[in-house]
Amino acid sequence: MAQARPSMQELIRQRTRAGFIGRGAERALFRANFGTAPHDERHRFRFHAHGNAGVGKTFLLREFEQVAREQGAVTAYIDDSAGSVPEMMAEISRQFAAQGRRLKELDRLLSAHRERRHEAELAALAVLDTPPAEAGPSAGGRIVARAGVVAAGMVPVVGPLAGMLDAEQLAHVADRLRASLIDRFRNHEDLQLVLAPEQVLTPVLLRELADTAAPWIALFLDTYERTGPYLDPWLHETMTTDRHGPLPATTVVATAGRTPLDPARWGGLADFVTELPLAPFTETEARALLAARGVTAEPVVAEVLRLTGGLPVLVSTLAESRPTDPDDVGDPSATAVDRFLKWEENPARRATALACALPRWLDGDVFRVAADCPPEEREPLYAWLRDMPFVGGRGGGRLRYHDVVRAPMLRAERRRSPREWAQRQRRLAGLFGAWREEAGAGRGTGDLWADEAWRELRLEETYHSLCAGDRDALPQALRDFVRACDEGVAARWARALADAGADADAEQASRWGSELTTALDTEGVGAALGLLLRGAVLDAPAQARARLVRGDELRGEGAYAQALTEYDRAVELDPELAVAYRHRSGIRGDLGDHDGAIADLDRAVALEPDNAWYVALRGEHHRIAGRDAEAVRDLTEAIRLDPALGFAWASRGATHERAGDPDAALADLGRALDLDPDYAWALARRARVWRALGDPARQLADLDHALTLNPDWPWARCERGDALRVAGRDEEAVADLDRALALDPGYTSAYASRGASLAKLGRHTEALVDLNRAVELRPAYVWALCRRAVLHAFTGRIEEARADVERVRELDPDALERLPDGDRPVLARLTHG
Repeated sequence: MAQARPSMQELIRQRTRAGFIGRGAERALFRANFGTAPHDERHRFRFHAHGNAGVGKTFLLREFEQVAREQGAVTAYIDDSAGSVPEMMAEISRQFAAQGRRLKELDRLLSAHRERRHEAELAALAVLDTPPAEAGPSAGGRIVARAGVVAAGMVPVVGPLAGMLDAEQLAHVADRLRASLIDRFRNHEDLQLVLAPEQVLTPVLLRELADTAAPWIALFLDTYERTGPYLDPWLHETMTTDRHGPLPATTVVATAGRTPLDPARWGGLADFVTELPLAPFTETEARALLAARGVTAEPVVAEVLRLTGGLPVLVSTLAESRPTDPDDVGDPSATAVDRFLKWEENPARRATALACALPRWLDGDVFRVAADCPPEEREPLYAWLRDMPFVGGRGGGRLRYHDVVRAPMLRAERRRSPREWAQRQRRLAGLFGAWREEAGAGRGTGDLWADEAWRELRLEETYHSLCAGDRDALPQALRDFVRACDEGVAARWARALADAGADADAEQASRWGSELTTALDTEGVGAALGLLLRGAVLDAPAQARARLVRGDELRGEGAYAQALTEYDRAVELDPELAVAYRHRSGIRGDLGDHDGAIADLDRAVALEPDNAWYVALRGEHHRIAGRDAEAVRDLTEAIRLDPALGFAWASRGATHERAGDPDAALADLGRALDLDPDYAWALARRARVWRALGDPARQLADLDHALTLNPDWPWARCERGDALRVAGRDEEAVADLDRALALDPGYTSAYASRGASLAKLGRHTEALVDLNRAVELRPAYVWALCRRAVLHAFTGRIEEARADVERVRELDPDALERLPDGDRPVLARLTHG
């Protein structure tokens, strides 16, 4: 059925939607962009509106969003309520779903990100079974030490030791550990979701955007002066590089902030980006808006123009009351609040507007407390306030005053009656505190801080306590800032401190808010926590928590020695802080000190005996250390405490596999996969069981599934490459091993396995290069020496073959007997001349 054409009246309503007057050139430019194909050089992929507060950036961005929807775009509007790139992605997903376009895989990974972030425990790390070679480090090891390859992600465990080892020691450690790096990570995707979530989430977002069945995708990022520090680098990388995959060319991004774009980042992209500097309304635009609201009396119009300076939000606010008499024209004593509400004759509305400026955001519940009006007046007053031009919407149905209007209203109320101001702020703090206690009933502190809704209530309670001037408000806010750092929302707490300092004229809160924000923006969480620790403003438990979070940051940056020092201090400051022992156990495991890790977990378990995660981690350290009985004991206890802990089932299954009990291994790994069918590490471990049972079809099926979930997992690539090689599918094996080595250029066994497949394919020169590299990286690598000896013999290098055979006999006299039947006679003849 043909779609009905819009009527003239509908078109007129669209053009004057929501009273949007002015910015005609900007709107026309944005609308015309949808009529220009992406490959046309006139098409722009990004628009950036910028100007001072009150100039109408949000109004314009919202208008752009409506224009995009009229063109069939699926859209998302994000403001500073999203405090990180993952939070921004979550908001995009939520809004797309509301428009019938679910991003299912992104939602799954975002959920996993939130879970893994709170677990915050990197899996224990394996060490080489062989002792260090006496002959000194290889050339490759020296290169690792000198180049600091960890910065490029090539040696994620060894490299961090640079903070406590000299180059010679580091090179020795690199040679010993590099072969077993991948086994250290358990589920590689989980590790990345904790340490670098954008690297995992962005490719999925881009793939699902590409699958979106819409002619256009439009993203709108507001308050960019606040979100830009963490969104702008991500946006530039996503739009201008292929690092995360292709961004659909039908994507248009519009941002709005107070300052122009960073020329160092965007200056060379003038052909793709349009900047829209916004000035106050011209007199013509302001008069048009006033006329649209019925304000035409010249003295009144002249007064509005004088009072507002053409700022759209103020023009709209004054026009909303449709004034007809300029009572106080020329009165220099008129306050800003008088100007905003000058022509509002209803005293209840004036009082409501002033009272509701105190909360940083409003919904119906907050309004009922803040407005303090008779019940029968609540709904009409709330409806009136929602429609005021200076009140904008936020995610979740919340409202927020425009800063240009709210700030002078707050100053006026505080100066009018400081005591009443403090009482009202304290009342709001109590309101949010009561809701917080209700939301947290029956849950532990750790669970509460992981709950975003609970944190939001705590944050607003903190803000209002600071505004009220309560004696303990600032120390408590700084203690909470430490916990906020641990949850990845530190910027919000710093902003609350800064807001309270500005709104209540509280010098200390303002200073801390400013300094912490600057530290977070320039140097990160570790620097911000350093400020608190140097400022001696925290009690001992809070200092311990700060040391712990700072240690986590240093560990993530690879500064293991400094991180260990922070964990040591945390334990000294608060010997009863179980989580400090758990985190210190992780870094001791990173450094290969599994006995030390187990000792720390002994203490953590003694403090929290019902914590299944701590018990399971101790079992995992026992497994890595080769103590199978102790591992099974702990992992069984962890399963008893929490039967849904897939980590414990998988680790116990891996222990049974190594102990030669395939039935028990399959049962446990199967249970782990029942709990999480996409548990890639459990799939790869079960593949090893199928290999031991001689079932290559199931082995490959599990590895295929694991790699579908995590295509960039070097260990699984190498495992599948080996499986394909054994199955005689050498071309496919080489392809997987190529990918594994591209992801991890120091992967010793991948070189050896690829060398063996290349030899079978007749590519002898390339095979020898790979086998030489494997032996260089691990001189005592018996399997690689055997494969190289066979290759030497086949190509007529008899002396080289004989030397490799003799070396094998020194290292493992029985190794030659385990060779395939076709290879044993050749090497046996070499041994006997």
